[in-house]
Amino acid sequence: MQSKNAFGIRRIAKIVSVAGLLGAASFLPVAASTADIAADAQAQALKTWHQTMRQMAPPMEGCFHASFPSVIWEKATCEATSYRSNPHVKLKNGMAETVGNGDDYAATTTNLTSSATGSFPVVTGVTSETDGGTANSYTLQLNTNLSSSSPACASYGYSSCQVWQQFIYSSSYVGGVAQVFMQDWMFIPSRSRCPRSGGWTSYKTSSYNGCYKNSTAVNSVTVPASQLGNLKLAGSVVANGNDTVTFTNGTEAYAVSQPDSTLGAAHVWNQSEFNIVGNGGGSAATFNSGSSVTVNLQVNDNSTSAPGCAANDGTTGETNNLNLGSCSAVGGSSPYIQFTESN
Repeated sequence: MQSKNAFGIRRIAKIVSVAGLLGAASFLPVAASTADIAADAQAQALKTWHQTMRQMAPPMEGCFHASFPSVIWEKATCEATSYRSNPHVKLKNGMAETVGNGDDYAATTTNLTSSATGSFPVVTGVTSETDGGTANSYTLQLNTNLSSSSPACASYGYSSCQVWQQFIYSSSYVGGVAQVFMQDWMFIPSRSRCPRSGGWTSYKTSSYNGCYKNSTAVNSVTVPASQLGNLKLAGSVVANGNDTVTFTNGTEAYAVSQPDSTLGAAHVWNQSEFNIVGNGGGSAATFNSGSSVTVNLQVNDNSTSAPGCAANDGTTGETNNLNLGSCSAVGGSSPYIQFTESN
């Protein structure tokens, strides 16, 4: 009898043990699925937050910062920046120089562009980037078209001029500190002088008589080029209001606003260029061999029409060592152009 009982107990114990293992095994996929759901929810929440911060401009002129999940722009210390881009712009002589193997794509809109956002949805093979021997030295630039019909020309006393606005993230330009800001350009008649007030600096070449100034800047963080997929840079303009540059990196957002009357971009913006290029002064961002970067540029002109892919129509003089692939354009609720550049 004892042997039968012992056998029965051992059998029951074995069944319970096997059942426990089966139960645990059946539970593991559920736990993994729950973790995946939580991760997906977090990613979606972060994406929504990014969109909110780019669409919700700061309430006033100045410098701002926000951390996920807060959607409140907090005042940040405004800094000065000595950054200068090199404009290679399409002037009356028809000459143009553009970024990335001699050219770049620009997104053109039928209506005036009110905002644009640049990002890098796919980045592969990027392990290093240098500018002049300095690692992770580059700028993200979102640039408007060059326009001769801005009301700002008359406000500065010029019978004619051309304006060009840049929304910029510089990874390490001033003392190794990353900054977010706007750079404003006017190209004025050859014998004219730049405005004597307002912080304008003359930059004259054999091709043009230029004046530039920087908005105030907000200090950010240097992001390795290998992490480009985390970054987004946006620009927005409001007639009789403020223009804003917004930079997001993961859970952090930075913004700077200035009056649109500085250049009157809201009256003339209908073409946008976005790319990663050298860190000012006409320099080049040099990527390691085997790098591939997909560039996405969303534009908002209050329509669902697909923007145009204008080839060889960039406006910055900074470059990179990547070769452009073909460009595609998509309409809908968030129209965009997209292209891949690689080496």
